[in-house]
Amino acid sequence: MGNNVSIKKGDTVLVIAGADKGAKGKVIRVLREDNRVVVEGVNLVKRHTKSVQQGNGANTGGIITVEAPIHVSNVMLVEGDGVTRVAYRRDEVTKRRPDGSTYEATRSVRVSRKTGKEI
Repeated sequence: MGNNVSIKKGDTVLVIAGADKGAKGKVIRVLREDNRVVVEGVNLVKRHTKSVQQGNGANTGGIITVEAPIHVSNVMLVEGDGVTRVAYRRDEVTKRRPDGSTYEATRSVRVSRKTGKEI
C-alpha cells in the first residue's frame, strides 16, 4: 500500500471537511499506516477510563476528552494566510563522509504548490 502522507508532526493544518470544518490546529501525531493525523483540539471524543490504583494512592479514572485521528485527506497544510498542496523536489546536496571526503547526493524536500517555496 502506498502511504504517502505529506503532513508532518508539528505542521499547522486546516480541517477542510467533516464536523470540525474550518478549525486550525497543530499536528500532534501522524499515523502513516492508517493515513490519519491527530490534530490539537480537533475531533474531540470523550473516553470513559477505568480507575486504576496508582502506587502513590492517586486514582486515574472518569471521563476524559481526547483527540481522535482524522483522515489526512480532510486536512490541508496552512502556509501564510492560506492553504496549499504539497509537492516534492529533489535537491542536489554535497554530503560529507566521516573521513572528511565529500560526495554529491540528492535530498527530497517538501515544496508549496502555491508559492514554490520550501516548507
